[in-house]
Amino acid sequence: MPLPFLTADRAFDTSDTSTTDGDVALPFDDHDEWRRPYRPGPWRVAAAAVLLLLASFVLMASLIVAFTGALPGAGLCFGLALLVIAAALRLLRMGTWVSRHGVRRTGFFSTSTVEWRQVTALRTVQQPVRWLGLPRTVQGQALTLIRGGDEPLPLLTDHNADFLSRVEAFDRAADAVEAWGAQYGPAAQPVAAPGQ
Repeated sequence: MPLPFLTADRAFDTSDTSTTDGDVALPFDDHDEWRRPYRPGPWRVAAAAVLLLLASFVLMASLIVAFTGALPGAGLCFGLALLVIAAALRLLRMGTWVSRHGVRRTGFFSTSTVEWRQVTALRTVQQPVRWLGLPRTVQGQALTLIRGGDEPLPLLTDHNADFLSRVEAFDRAADAVEAWGAQYGPAAQPVAAPGQ
């Protein structure tokens, strides 16, 4: 049974094979809503799946503990399962999101949003990047956001959980974010005539 899903990489039931995956806009595409311009990578999905599997075992343990009559222990197990589920969902939410308003970099513990009018440039550069978000760094590519005099903010890297061993997907995602910047950045804004 095929299950068609709407993703950022392709539109639902597109029969035109002459266009590339990212070239077809969804008919209900709302540019005011935050969206990730790429699919989550297999490493990120696998880690979230393992966390959800662990959460199911902890929920089963809380059920067993509740049947034995130790309700405080069952509540503790249930709370731990909820924390693991929240961590898995947050792990899936991590990444770069774009909308008409700006670009948002969502990390595990923090989220930073930059409006398009504050963006000076988006560049893909060769630099040391973290391998799967760990402290170990390797030489790789990063899409960096430059704003004013601030340090460059890395949005995507080719060694994170979304793009490890997926160079083409990194290039497509970087191009998509740069296209959003070109469409809604300061260069795309109309310049008001003097006196208006």
